[in-house]
Amino acid sequence: MPNPRRKLSRSKRDKRRANWFAKISTANMIECSNCGETKLPHHVCPNCGYYRGRAIYTPGSEA
Repeated sequence: MPNPRRKLSRSKRDKRRANWFAKISTANMIECSNCGETKLPHHVCPNCGYYRGRAIYTPGSEA
């Protein structure tokens, strides 16, 4: 496997990593159509247990 020919300077390395934190962002949240709470898109609402207008589970009933 090939190895680097020269050591990368700290400035070159840090320039490459400069935008790394810009790629980390909070998850996109949407409003539940049933109860109005915020939830992740394409997931069952943790508050009411509905997904796309159907009851998937009842919150608080799971052991």
